[in-house]
Amino acid sequence: MARVRSALPEGIDVDGDGNRVNVDVGGILAHRPEAARGLGEFTSGLKQHGTLPPRLVELVRLRIAFHNQCRSCMALRYTDAIEDGLTEDLVCSLERPAEAADLTEAERVALRFADLFATNHLAIDDALYDELRQHFTEGELVELGLHCALDVGIGRLAATWRVVDHLPEAFHRDGVVTPWGQDGLVVR
Repeated sequence: MARVRSALPEGIDVDGDGNRVNVDVGGILAHRPEAARGLGEFTSGLKQHGTLPPRLVELVRLRIAFHNQCRSCMALRYTDAIEDGLTEDLVCSLERPAEAADLTEAERVALRFADLFATNHLAIDDALYDELRQHFTEGELVELGLHCALDVGIGRLAATWRVVDHLPEAFHRDGVVTPWGQDGLVVR
């Protein structure tokens, strides 16, 4: 059971396990509906007006979810990313992204940025931004940073809530869990 109870009524009909997990997290956020609405508008605006490929955004999100050890975040796969080429084999590349043959150079450098953002943000230096600029515009750098900020902050909060009730059994274990080597739940 999650550490914070849902503010939503029991028995809400949800289509699919991935959507159920989002409703579980959303039910906790429903304790502060205005804040939840603002967060929803922010994420929706980033998604609707962003220019980064969904596959890259999802890879970054999953890698940060690993650093955060947010089980609900690690378990989910979003359909727009799947439609953009995300596969479970590609998710497995996140174990060692610098060595992964199936990642693009842009994805590798974005993942290096995400790793540092999640683990040692002050180590992000001019050289890394120069490397990022070989693949991304200034606006895309802002977008990448906003995704990382959202993923680190909300993911760490959600990790403390431990929303695992509707996750596959592998995500219930204590200790370090990974998004690779597990089948994800698709959010439609």
